[in-house]
Amino acid sequence: MTTSSSDRGVSLGMPELPAPAYPEDVRVRLETDAREVIARYPDSRSALLPLLHLVQAEEGHVSRTGMQFCADMLGLTTAEVTAVATFYTMYRRRPGGEYQVGVCTNTLCAVMGGDAIFEELQDHLGVGNGETTDDGKVTLEHIECNAACDFAPVVMINWEFFDNQTPESMKRLVDDLRAGRLVMPTRGAPLCTFKETSRILAGFPDERPGAVEAGGSAGPASLVGLRLAKGEAAPARVVHPRGEGPRDEAPHDPSPAEHLSSHDAPQDTSASDPAHPSPTTRDGGGSPRPSDAAGPVAEEGE
Repeated sequence: MTTSSSDRGVSLGMPELPAPAYPEDVRVRLETDAREVIARYPDSRSALLPLLHLVQAEEGHVSRTGMQFCADMLGLTTAEVTAVATFYTMYRRRPGGEYQVGVCTNTLCAVMGGDAIFEELQDHLGVGNGETTDDGKVTLEHIECNAACDFAPVVMINWEFFDNQTPESMKRLVDDLRAGRLVMPTRGAPLCTFKETSRILAGFPDERPGAVEAGGSAGPASLVGLRLAKGEAAPARVVHPRGEGPRDEAPHDPSPAEHLSSHDAPQDTSASDPAHPSPTTRDGGGSPRPSDAAGPVAEEGE
């Protein structure tokens, strides 16, 4: 006696149907924008990345329809377009929220409080990694290094920086986003929706008043290497004996324009593991010395 594949619970599957086309008015509008993008490059296939941002600006993610559109405009196969769209994490593969909240959980941000921020936001929003709130406003995800370690822990909302965050400050931020209240990044252009951000990343101008003039820079710790490369002398850094503060030195009084980092001027953040806080505190307390079975280990110079 033989059994069919359906009897055995095996599905042979059906070939996936071709992606549906955009509605005529959408296709015409996107083609106009796409030709403008393609004209910037000597080789048309070099325009693939901005075109993927363009179709993401249309739907909020890169759909099969969007990938087929890119392939048609550039004379590529859908396999070639899919290979690129699935490689870069800035391209969504499924619908998401108006605001993509990315919490850096790489090493430094994690130990400075990024892990705690991510865990508390999951509980506060009722979503997991890569999931979107029921109102369609916020998609939460953990992301890799944002190259802003001197502002750790860092959160990016639609790729704009929010520095020196804490679980409480981030819960207020996401509540404001969901309520439609104005939210300003720590530095950079004013916040806009994910679709608007994608269009800007496709290479189209940000026409909002003041957006182009808005700016921000890396913190002093990040700029030391640049200053050295320019031949500037690095400022002397005094390392005091453990447990002791500065001697006969005037306290640093930053100017209002100076953008302090979490290292140059520590901000209140939550420890990654509140149940096991670091013995080093910001009020000058020193950390205990390492020890072994024979007693405390002498440190270098003692």
